[in-house]
Amino acid sequence: MTSISDITDKRPIGVFDSGIGGLTVAGSIARRLPYERIVYYGDTAHLPYGEKSAKALRSYADSIAGFLQEQSCKAIVIACNSASAVAADGLRKSLGKSLPVVDVISPTARMAARKYPQGSIGVIATKATVNSRIYARRIARWAPDAKVRMLATPLLVAMIEEGFFNNNISKAVIADYLSRSNLRNIDALILGCTHFPLVKSEISGFLGDGIQVIDSTDVVADALTEVLRERKLLADAGGRLPTHRFFVSDLTPSFVQSTEIFFGKKLKLERKDLWA
Repeated sequence: MTSISDITDKRPIGVFDSGIGGLTVAGSIARRLPYERIVYYGDTAHLPYGEKSAKALRSYADSIAGFLQEQSCKAIVIACNSASAVAADGLRKSLGKSLPVVDVISPTARMAARKYPQGSIGVIATKATVNSRIYARRIARWAPDAKVRMLATPLLVAMIEEGFFNNNISKAVIADYLSRSNLRNIDALILGCTHFPLVKSEISGFLGDGIQVIDSTDVVADALTEVLRERKLLADAGGRLPTHRFFVSDLTPSFVQSTEIFFGKKLKLERKDLWA
C-alpha cells in the first residue's frame, strides 16, 4: 500500500475566487495540507461575482482555469460559491478527468444533507448563488426530505471587505438578516460565501447553541485531501514548507492590506490581468 510519504507530486493546487475572500479557503487548505504548494488567483477586476451574469462567470472561470493550467496545477479549487454554482460543471467537462475540480458547494451540501436528512437547512449567500438554487438542488440529491431555506445577504460581503466585523455595525447587519422569516426554525445554517467565515462567531452568537453554523472552508479542504489521496496526487510530506503564489487581476493597496484579514498574514500579491 502506498503511503503519503511515498507520493511526491509537487505540482501546485490552483485556487481561485472573485477577489481575496477565497483566501479563507486557501488558508484552510494550507493548514490541512502544509506541504502542498498553492497558486491563488483573485479576479479583483471583476468583483463581486455575486452580481454578475452566469455567462460572464463562466467566461471568467474558463480564463482563470486556463491560467492555472499554465501554472501546471494538479487540481483546481473554485473558492467562490457564485462561480461554483454556474461554472463548476462546465469546467469539469472542459478539463476532463485528468485535472480534478473541487467546488465549495458540493462537499458542503453533501455534509449538511447527511447530517440533517429530514431537517431544515438555512443558507446565506450572494444573489447569484441564491438565484441559482444550487444548494437546494445539491442537498436534494442526498436528502430529498430536507427543507432548504435560502437568503441573499449582499451587504455582508461589502461589510467584510471594508473590515467591518466584530463591532456594532456587523452585529446590526447580521441581526437584521438572520431575523428574516425564512430563516426561522432552522437546524443548521450554511455560510454560502467564502467571506462569511470571518463573521462565523458573530453569527453563531446570534443564533445560539441549538443551530449549527456550517463553514465550508474546512469541509472543502477535507474534500480536496480525499481527491488528491484517491488520485495519488499528494505531495511528499517532508522537507521544507512550500512557497505559495498569489495573483490578482487588479492590484490596489487595499487588497494588499486585506490579505491579512483573510489569510492571517500579509501576502505579496502579483498583478496578472488575463483580459488585458
